[in-house]
Amino acid sequence: MFDYKFVQVQIGALNGKPKENYEEIIKNYAKEGWRLHTFSPLPFAAGGQATSIQIIFEKEVNQ
Repeated sequence: MFDYKFVQVQIGALNGKPKENYEEIIKNYAKEGWRLHTFSPLPFAAGGQATSIQIIFEKEVNQ
Protein backbone atom coordinates (compact mmCIF):
# COMPACT_ATOMS: atom_id res chain seq x y z
CA MET A 1 0.00 0.00 0.00
CA PHE A 2 1.18 3.51 -0.76
CA ASP A 3 0.58 6.95 0.72
CA TYR A 4 0.54 9.99 -1.56
CA LYS A 5 1.36 13.68 -1.13
CA PHE A 6 0.17 16.33 -3.57
CA VAL A 7 2.14 19.58 -3.87
CA GLN A 8 1.01 22.42 -6.08
CA VAL A 9 3.48 25.06 -7.29
CA GLN A 10 2.04 28.24 -8.78
CA ILE A 11 3.35 29.61 -12.07
CA GLY A 12 3.84 33.35 -12.54
CA ALA A 13 1.25 34.88 -14.87
CA LEU A 14 3.67 37.32 -16.45
CA ASN A 15 6.87 35.30 -16.80
CA GLY A 16 5.53 31.71 -16.89
CA LYS A 17 8.12 30.54 -14.33
CA PRO A 18 7.35 28.54 -11.17
CA LYS A 19 7.08 30.74 -8.06
CA GLU A 20 8.94 28.12 -5.98
CA ASN A 21 12.03 26.05 -6.68
CA TYR A 22 10.43 22.72 -7.60
CA GLU A 23 13.83 20.99 -7.71
CA GLU A 24 14.37 21.82 -4.03
CA ILE A 25 10.85 20.62 -3.21
CA ILE A 26 11.59 17.27 -4.87
CA LYS A 27 14.95 16.93 -3.08
CA ASN A 28 13.41 17.76 0.30
CA TYR A 29 10.63 15.20 -0.08
CA ALA A 30 13.18 12.60 -1.23
CA LYS A 31 15.16 13.15 1.99
CA GLU A 32 11.96 12.25 3.88
CA GLY A 33 11.63 8.99 1.94
CA TRP A 34 9.10 10.16 -0.67
CA ARG A 35 9.51 9.13 -4.30
CA LEU A 36 8.53 11.37 -7.20
CA HIS A 37 5.52 9.81 -8.89
CA THR A 38 4.14 12.46 -11.27
CA PHE A 39 5.02 15.99 -12.32
CA SER A 40 2.41 17.68 -14.50
CA PRO A 41 1.12 21.12 -15.48
CA LEU A 42 -2.43 22.07 -14.53
CA PRO A 43 -4.05 24.16 -17.28
CA PHE A 44 -6.69 26.39 -15.71
CA ALA A 45 -6.15 29.74 -17.44
CA ALA A 46 -8.05 30.87 -20.50
CA GLY A 47 -6.34 29.46 -23.56
CA GLY A 48 -5.11 26.39 -21.69
CA GLN A 49 -1.94 27.87 -20.22
CA ALA A 50 -0.67 26.17 -17.10
CA THR A 51 -1.28 28.17 -13.94
CA SER A 52 0.45 25.68 -11.67
CA ILE A 53 2.40 22.45 -11.56
CA GLN A 54 1.23 19.49 -9.52
CA ILE A 55 3.92 17.27 -8.04
CA ILE A 56 2.79 13.92 -6.68
CA PHE A 57 4.98 11.88 -4.34
CA GLU A 58 4.47 8.36 -3.08
CA LYS A 59 5.81 6.39 -0.16
CA GLU A 60 5.22 2.75 0.70
CA VAL A 61 3.30 2.32 3.94
CA ASN A 62 3.97 -0.67 6.16
CA GLN A 63 0.72 -2.39 7.05
